[in-house]
Amino acid sequence: MNKVYFHIICFAIWFLSFCPVMAQQTQKLYLSGTGNDNTVQWDFMVSAGMNAGKWSKIAVPSNWELQGFGKYDYGFTKDSIRGKESGFYKHTFNVPAGWKGRKVNIVFEGSMTDTEVKVNGKQAGEIHQGAFYSFKYDISQLLNYGKSNLLEVSVAKHSANPSVNEAERKADFWIFGGIFRPVFLESLPVSHIERVAIDAKANGLFKAQAFHSSKADRITVQLYTSDGKKFGAALSKPISNSSSTLISGRFASPKLWSSEFPNLYKAVFTLYQGGKAVHTINQKIGFRTIEVKQRDGVYVNGSKIKFKGVNRHSFWPTSGRTSSKDLSIKEVNLMKDMNMNAVRMAHYPPDDHFLEVCDSLGLYVMDELAGWHGHYDTPTGTKLVKEMLDHDVNHPSIVFWANGNEGGHNRELDRLFTELDIQKRPVLHPWEDFNGFDTQHYREYNYGIGNYMHGHSIVLPTEFLHGQFDGGHGASLEDYWKEMLYHPKAAGGFLWDFADQGVVRTDKNGELDTDKFRGADGIVGPYHEKEGSYFTIKEVWSPVFFERRDIVQGFDGVFNVENRYHFTNLNQCKFRYTFQSLKNKAAETGAIPAPNVKPFEKGTLKVKFPADWKKYDVLYITATDPHNRELFTWSFPITLPQEEAKRLVVKDGNSQVTITEADTTYNVSVNGIKLGFSKRTGILQRVENSKGVIPFTNGPIVQEGATNFQNIKHRMEGTNLIIESTFDRKSAYNTLQWTVYPSGWIKLNVKYFPAEYLTNFVGINFSFPEAKIKGVEYMGNGPYRVWRNRLKGNQFGIWNKAYNSTETGEQWVYPEFKGYHSNMYWCKFITTDQSFSVVTENEDLFLRLFTPAWKTDQWHNYEPIFPSGDISFMQGIPGIGTKTQRADRSGPMAGKNVFYDYEKEPARALNMTLYFDFTGR
Repeated sequence: MNKVYFHIICFAIWFLSFCPVMAQQTQKLYLSGTGNDNTVQWDFMVSAGMNAGKWSKIAVPSNWELQGFGKYDYGFTKDSIRGKESGFYKHTFNVPAGWKGRKVNIVFEGSMTDTEVKVNGKQAGEIHQGAFYSFKYDISQLLNYGKSNLLEVSVAKHSANPSVNEAERKADFWIFGGIFRPVFLESLPVSHIERVAIDAKANGLFKAQAFHSSKADRITVQLYTSDGKKFGAALSKPISNSSSTLISGRFASPKLWSSEFPNLYKAVFTLYQGGKAVHTINQKIGFRTIEVKQRDGVYVNGSKIKFKGVNRHSFWPTSGRTSSKDLSIKEVNLMKDMNMNAVRMAHYPPDDHFLEVCDSLGLYVMDELAGWHGHYDTPTGTKLVKEMLDHDVNHPSIVFWANGNEGGHNRELDRLFTELDIQKRPVLHPWEDFNGFDTQHYREYNYGIGNYMHGHSIVLPTEFLHGQFDGGHGASLEDYWKEMLYHPKAAGGFLWDFADQGVVRTDKNGELDTDKFRGADGIVGPYHEKEGSYFTIKEVWSPVFFERRDIVQGFDGVFNVENRYHFTNLNQCKFRYTFQSLKNKAAETGAIPAPNVKPFEKGTLKVKFPADWKKYDVLYITATDPHNRELFTWSFPITLPQEEAKRLVVKDGNSQVTITEADTTYNVSVNGIKLGFSKRTGILQRVENSKGVIPFTNGPIVQEGATNFQNIKHRMEGTNLIIESTFDRKSAYNTLQWTVYPSGWIKLNVKYFPAEYLTNFVGINFSFPEAKIKGVEYMGNGPYRVWRNRLKGNQFGIWNKAYNSTETGEQWVYPEFKGYHSNMYWCKFITTDQSFSVVTENEDLFLRLFTPAWKTDQWHNYEPIFPSGDISFMQGIPGIGTKTQRADRSGPMAGKNVFYDYEKEPARALNMTLYFDFTGR
């Protein structure tokens, strides 16, 4: 005998002689891998589509389309293969000889869709119908113990049961086939605990229904803290020839579970027979109480909750619905990083590991029975509801059950949730006003706020602000959230949805396919690329809210803050400041004393300003939560555009400004720069320097308004050349003035009036060929583009952006280059030939860079609008709509710009000042 093994055996005999006999635990043997990052090869053949009719290998778990088999189907697809595509699996495996005499189950965590299982040629049980549910068969009598066994599985992509197809397959998401979640064997002693259902309340009351073998005589439960220490005394209950036992008791002062403090305990259940421990299982639990107060709200541990949630599909581009524990951790962390506290399962139960991560990191979960617009028949639905609740019931993160989606509600199943759930959590019908909850989807702002927010039900839209392409999500969220936050019957809501569903097409050379507009609904891209809305949501949903403040001379460093947490005092958070010079990178940083501000209360945060604070450009304040997760970093500009312009613009110089006249043009020369202006309109027509032509022309064009600059004259004012129009109240009420300095800098001042009371745009345009641009460097808010209804989420700084032509949701190079950028101080345009710069004195100026090639939706609600020209300097920009709502129906921030004054007097005009440097520096 090997000496190492001999010593191990001797130690084991010695150890057991001093310890009580330990209860057996459930033993698990994986036949597949555990996720998309860990798979096992099985034999496989598909009946139709790619690589049909021949046996080969496939990774399990997986969706077979992503492995190069069958056919890709979106839920609305209709073709000849639908209903005929099946996969056939074979796998050989060994079972330990020591398992003989025990109960052995084969467990499928999820298989799409109708699944027939055979072991050693014999059918394990009836065909399972329903793709997203864990199911098992007792195969104890079918196995060859200590020998090889053959597993054969047939999986039909579409069900023979029409109601299953109505609930799962005819839907607005990708439809896949295959064994997509793990498969394993579980071995239990003859006398065993089958499962437990637990209810642990915030007041320490604990009860559990344990389902077990009827021959046992006692069951106990002991709780342990996260560091392995016993918590309270063990509970014990005798068993009286029953297959289930209710065991209960009270634990003193447990640490409570919530999204902010997800405290967990381990409950260890032990079954005894004849005084001997025969089986033990472990279950993580959280003490928390969910209470629905009708016509009021949802309370967790006595605190009224505002749910900041998102809908989430189980999805990854290279593996379809097959996920992993690591991916679940990443997704929940992304949600928590956006300051979300809730997630809705769309539109089916998730992997067990996703719920485990929600338990451990802290997210409230709405777990959903599949049913997109159709529903299961009652016999099938009854079976699947039981499978869902048996599998998920103990997760403290689950606070709601959802019976289908948008009309996919079989009302005969509602009672089952209450009967089968020991915690009696509320049941919702997403899209309906049901059971005291108005969950209707995509209500327009005016109707939603003015009507159903003043009804009698708790308002909890399970889908709102549809995120197709770049619309929705962050856009208009601030408007909606203000109402949701302060309205007493509003309980928050769930954005649609988390990630773009772009699937890798193995039949199209790896193309990433979102099925045109249907799958491009995410806050993040298919590989979790962060879009602009990600950061807007992060700021709007930050539980620390900063009241807007301007940093000006005499500012005392006091910021008004609001605590929007439910359980956390702001003195449990950390705050830091950074005074930053953007020019030379000098910085001063330090800690800010955290204020004592209780949940739902307001207070102040005091920043100690250094004596020389005016030398810095911006103040950043960063807040982190009690778990060291950044909530947000706010920026407060210290320098003003006028100050930057004074620093950057050089007016004096040794060069003389000259002007000559042609038939229609003023030709101006200064410091190697040649300019051409229209004698009739004053419009810039040509720019050239010693390096060549700069094709920045045809401006300023007023948008929306009349470009009616007339009666153009020129004059010298000292060494400066002035070219200006003449004001006329009726025909030339918009005016421009060009000033050419001896240094070569050029100043433009425009005074203008919008054409209407309500306008989409307020500003001026220029032309520049897009093919010539390589990138920009600018001082302002960035790096993400903005809309009128999505201004939050950026920081003030100096940003470098390379040109890209990203269409949000179709290419995923972020941040997007084209679009509107806010609070521009100056911008250097980097071109294929040479650079030029523009500086402004105006606060709150928007820089517009070209026009994205927009896709559209079938209702034309989403389509954003852009001014004419290529580069614009705007004092008012439009909002963006969503798939389901036009911009003007998405709240006040998405409305048109309002200009009140129609009096065409110079003093009443809007005023914009720009400086141009065409020297090529």
